Amino acid sequence: MERDKKKKKKIKHSSAFLSVPLVFLCLILLGTVLLMLPFSTTPGNETSVLTALFTSTTSVCVTGQIVVDTCTHWSLFGKIVILALIQLGGLGIIAIVMYFLHFSQRDMSLADTLTLKDMFSLDDTKNLNYFFGNVFKITFAIEGLGTILYLPLFCPEFGAIKGAWYSLFTSISAFCNAGIFIADPDSLEKYNGSPLMLIVTMLMIILGGIGYIVFQDFQGLRGMTKRKKMKVGLRSLKVHTRLVLMLTTALIFGGALIIFILEYSNPETFGNMPLGKKILNSIFQSVTTRTAGFATVPQENLRESTTLVSDVLMFIGGSPLGTAGGVKTVTIFILLKNVYSYLGNKDEVTILKRRVPTGLIRKSTAIVTVQLTVVLIISMLLMAATEANMADAFYETFSAVSTVGLSRGLTDDLNSAGQILIIIGMFLGRVGPITMLLFFKNSSANKNDIHFADGKYIVG
Repeated sequence: MERDKKKKKKIKHSSAFLSVPLVFLCLILLGTVLLMLPFSTTPGNETSVLTALFTSTTSVCVTGQIVVDTCTHWSLFGKIVILALIQLGGLGIIAIVMYFLHFSQRDMSLADTLTLKDMFSLDDTKNLNYFFGNVFKITFAIEGLGTILYLPLFCPEFGAIKGAWYSLFTSISAFCNAGIFIADPDSLEKYNGSPLMLIVTMLMIILGGIGYIVFQDFQGLRGMTKRKKMKVGLRSLKVHTRLVLMLTTALIFGGALIIFILEYSNPETFGNMPLGKKILNSIFQSVTTRTAGFATVPQENLRESTTLVSDVLMFIGGSPLGTAGGVKTVTIFILLKNVYSYLGNKDEVTILKRRVPTGLIRKSTAIVTVQLTVVLIISMLLMAATEANMADAFYETFSAVSTVGLSRGLTDDLNSAGQILIIIGMFLGRVGPITMLLFFKNSSANKNDIHFADGKYIVG
């Protein structure tokens, strides 16, 4: 009887985390079918199954890599389908899938409910409904604000109706960290001298990638008086929120400084820009490589040293439970802090005067290792399939697996095998971390029934 109970528990747990990739897969297939409809494509263009599948995948996985020009290949209906897939894919990272898991199971166990509660750092399980509803409110509010901020940029250039449409599309694409742009085939290159365009886009990207838990935490300050807010300051925020804010700031400006130095004299990127424009574009490059995929300069013109820095930023990605990809900022920091603690001969890993649980360190190690392994395998296969050089292949793969969307010009030249590899990379990069998170959260399913004696091994 006890063995049957354990077996049923494992089956139920398996169905829970397997439903994550299934939801995304169904959405991708639906998008593929819709994009293959004759009226999804502009007259004179044809859409193959692989092109439709690639475009649907890059939209649902909010990646942004494209094999056909979004501006000219797709009709208005096709672009609406792409926008809907971006919105559903962006929300699906933490809302749609979790909503499905929470409300589709009438006999949802207390363990699963507590898993969701712990995952979203809620005080009690009654807040689950409120949190899910709040995610949608926050998303639509920020996207609405972004649309308004883009209007002065697009309406004078394209007219009121088309300008409003471009504003809405760009706002959703930026907040969901998709990086797909329909106003110009060269992304934001012609807008690299517009502070308003770059600042608004960076703001949307950062807000999308910072994580809904941070918004939830800040909303908790609303009940405080102004005097109390000034008194407690950041101390009233949870340690996770404070850590995310610090890491996000450090990565944005640290990455921007390195990119600024490396590209300062490069005539094919920032070299001929005035100082202010160089600084702004350096910050933008640092922001977009970590999650979004908009480009203000041709990525193939970046120096290889900058390409390597961008690879690292793409691999890190945004923060947990947001719309961004990558292994996440907190995951990497915990891993680095563990190394630092070991070298300092410390018994515990602490961050902001709080101990990091051992299980969290193990989970971070597993996520980074799996993600890096996927990148290495796909990169090697991509080089073999397309004969691309190492810099381009790794850039393309890091971009796909981290759902960034930047390319050094390789996407346009991919053969069928190369496109399939990138599709796999985008899919694994989007659903992999979520699936692993759900799996590792079920502590009861992973405990050893038998404890073995310590073994003596030698490492290093």
